[in-house]
Amino acid sequence: MEALTSGQETQNLTADTILELLANRRRRYLLYALRGRDEPVELSRLAETVAGWEHDVPPDEVEKNEYKSVYVSSVQCHVPKLADSGVVEHDTDSHSVVLSENFDQLRPYLQLVMLDEPRHSTLREALEDESGDGFIRQIRENVARLKP
Repeated sequence: MEALTSGQETQNLTADTILELLANRRRRYLLYALRGRDEPVELSRLAETVAGWEHDVPPDEVEKNEYKSVYVSSVQCHVPKLADSGVVEHDTDSHSVVLSENFDQLRPYLQLVMLDEPRHSTLREALEDESGDGFIRQIRENVARLKP
């Protein structure tokens, strides 16, 4: 069995890399789904969660073709890109993923883009439930302090 590996050792992420990683909604959703987890998560489970958020339905109500689209693009494109940047570790044998140390460099930017997610959606509910009501409010307050 091949161990969890990222494409590279811990590295400093450039602004261009961070923006490229967060530019794709599906990659952001994968990262949202992995936040707060210490154990690897199977890609099939992540794909169900992401497809549910994309279509604003619970994961168990996701259509097979919607799930398949998320799963295939995650395996072929999004997870390899995140692994190459060292943000996730990917076990290619078990198709499981876990956040790596480089995620800490990306975390503040991911928290900012969370504010732009649809307000009344299953995704927003999950983000607020996972982080507690005060988390999103804290981000808004911090962003407001940055404005002149």
